[in-house]
Amino acid sequence: MKKLLLLALLALPCFTASALAETVSFVTEEYAPFNYRDGKVIKGATVEQVQKVMADIGVDYTIEVMPWARAYSLARTTPMTCVFATAHNGSRDPLFKWVEPLLVDRNILITRQGSGVSAANLEDAKKYVVGTQRDDYTQVTLEEKGFTKLDVASDFNATLRKLLGGRIDMMPISELYFDKLKAEQPLEMVTVLSSQPMSIACEKNFPDDLLARMQASLDKLIASGEQKEIFLKYGLHLLN
Repeated sequence: MKKLLLLALLALPCFTASALAETVSFVTEEYAPFNYRDGKVIKGATVEQVQKVMADIGVDYTIEVMPWARAYSLARTTPMTCVFATAHNGSRDPLFKWVEPLLVDRNILITRQGSGVSAANLEDAKKYVVGTQRDDYTQVTLEEKGFTKLDVASDFNATLRKLLGGRIDMMPISELYFDKLKAEQPLEMVTVLSSQPMSIACEKNFPDDLLARMQASLDKLIASGEQKEIFLKYGLHLLN
């Protein structure tokens, strides 16, 4: 009996460490209505999907909102950490392990109404000052497409304030979000910048078995129509 008790006690720290190791840390940015703080509550159309996926597979997790550059860096370097919603493009593909899609979206360039800014295509748009967020995928996309007049802010809201205040000419934004935001702010579309899946991006050493369980749960969420219902709840309409 004493031997069995000793073996059980010896095994306990290992069990506890294993259980703690499977806690997933999710990080995201302030980008309503996809992910944002409402008082002390973190909510949004992508947040709800993450919450439902993790509840479905029964794995402990945390969600924290922070500036995008910090969130992205943590997911690159910290075990058991995932950042969302992250554009999955060619340059980012080898940097993470992916669960997707939380949505498929176009990114468009917008301006404030009455600004006089007009561009029939991306070449025309390059003569204008375009604002974006530091280390956001749109910064990379703009640079890859040859935009040189970039104004880089700490987060989305700072960029939006600059646009509304006339300090920049254009900014990129999710077309899904713009469909909602244009009813609240004097903004208009200029042209399409890119199209991509928006995903959960996890640190490269993230456990494959856990990743597969998360993907299977998200697939189920999409197939059941529940993902679409979540977006409708936030006044968003999926483009597919």
